[in-house]
Amino acid sequence: MKEGMIQHRLPALADGRRIKRWVQTMDLRDNPELIAEYCKRHSEAEAWPEIVRGISECGLVEMEIYRLGTRLVMICEAPEDVDWDEAMAKMAAGPRQSEWEDYMAVFQQCEPGQRSDEKWKMMERIFHVYDK
Repeated sequence: MKEGMIQHRLPALADGRRIKRWVQTMDLRDNPELIAEYCKRHSEAEAWPEIVRGISECGLVEMEIYRLGTRLVMICEAPEDVDWDEAMAKMAAGPRQSEWEDYMAVFQQCEPGQRSDEKWKMMERIFHVYDK
């Protein structure tokens, strides 16, 4: 797991397994047309099936991306026994994943050829509802 990376433990899945959450961020290029196209390419109709399948196959049970202006926030959830680095390595090796990353890099403030886990930066949790 990357330095400074925090995983958050959440309630259990329906099958009783506990889950973890990782939250990451990235910025898009400041161009309204590119941002609109980026959002469109992540829609259910446009997202590549191999990429969606690869998310599940690497062990994640949920991945969501939120946007405010040019700022993206990604929330990933997986069973407690999933190792983040192993999951990202498996995803990076998946069918068409590097092609997808290059396809998305046009819209993102990142270096060409970067993998997903190199582009997205882990966020630090600074507050939660503290146990009493």
